[in-house]
Order: sequence, then C-alpha cells, then structure tokens
Amino acid sequence: MARPSTQNEAEQLEAEVVSQISSLSTPSTADVRALRRGFSKRIAKASPELVIELAIRLVDRSQILFRFVGYEFVLHHKQALLSLDAQKLERLGKGIDSWVAVDTFASYVAGPAWREQQVADKLIHRWARSKDRWWRRTALVSTVPLNNKARGGSGDPRRTLQVCEMLLNDRDDMVVKAMSWALRELAKRDAVAVERFLKKHQTVLAPRVIREVGNKLTTGLKNPRK
Repeated sequence: MARPSTQNEAEQLEAEVVSQISSLSTPSTADVRALRRGFSKRIAKASPELVIELAIRLVDRSQILFRFVGYEFVLHHKQALLSLDAQKLERLGKGIDSWVAVDTFASYVAGPAWREQQVADKLIHRWARSKDRWWRRTALVSTVPLNNKARGGSGDPRRTLQVCEMLLNDRDDMVVKAMSWALRELAKRDAVAVERFLKKHQTVLAPRVIREVGNKLTTGLKNPRK
C-alpha cells in the first residue's frame, strides 16, 4: 500500500488529470495524449510508487479514457514499468471489460512486464484459464510485446505458443481474434514456428485463425485483396 504522502500527491494529480480531460469537448486520442505527455514530463522524476498509485486511481474510475491514460503513465515512466509485479498488474487490470481495455492493458503494461520476466509464466497461464473472456484475451494479447519489434520484442515462440495451445479450443470471438493477432505477430519473427503450429493444430484451430495467419504467412497481409 502506498504511503499517505504518496496517496495524497496521487490524489491531487488524479484530480488535475480528470479535470483537464473532462474539459475537452470532444476528446480525440491526439488531444488526450498531448495532455498525458504534459503530465508525464511533470512526473518524470517521481517515484514508481507514485506513478503506479496514480494509474490505479485512474483505473478505478471505470472509464476507458482514464484507464488508457493511466496505462500510458506507467508505460512512459521507465522505473514504474520496471517495478510492475503480479500484484500490481492484477490491480491495474481490475475491471477490464472490453477489447480496448484489454489491448491497452496487455500491450502497455502486462506484456512488457512479462517480456522482461518481472512476472512468471504461471500468471499469464492463469489468465488463459480464466472463465472471464477478457482475461483469456489478455493472456493472448500479452504475447504481442514479446514479438513486436516496435514494442521492444525480439521474438519468443516458446512463451507465445504455450499460451496459444492453452486456448486452441476457445471459440469466443474476442479470444479467436486475439489468437490470430498473437500468431500473426510471431510470424514476423519466426514464420517456421507458426507454420508448424498451424499444421499441427489445423483440425482444432478456428477457421478464422487458419485463414488470417495463413494469409499473413503467404502474402504478408491478414486479408489480402482478391
């Protein structure tokens, strides 16, 4: 639990963030990011504890815009990102209930923390076994930062395919789409591993996954024009 002084400072920052975002008549992503960058400069030398506390407070507001900003605060504060552990991640992921919430959480905080081995594989595997479709999607999307060069990934077929194998039979649309994304991202790093995976599980994988990943492997596109 954060110290009282940290909680007070985080509360003040939260109020400012919420006020400024709420003052935007029609907030675009660019507008919100511009505000976030300004605050990120202010908290650049703040403690990881303060940044995490601020992000948690924004997540607790249960509005996707504030959640998005909270995750970006963590992503753009190196020490805060490196301080993430299983407990902090699950607190930051509390209440995820949409693909936007999942994808920002997994891409910005959970995936990078897992990539750097700040959390064990068993945490992601527990999410993959969840009864909640959004946590199962989170497990798959968390593999993207392992393989996406722009997000710092260098390729990790072992960890990626372990999660994919756990969700082979899942036919929830949100999970199927995430499976396709995870495999297409890995294909950029290790096409051979993905080809073998498709061949091995072709009778079990959802048709959408086979089609989109197969297209990616042969044409470089998910859905090439006919």
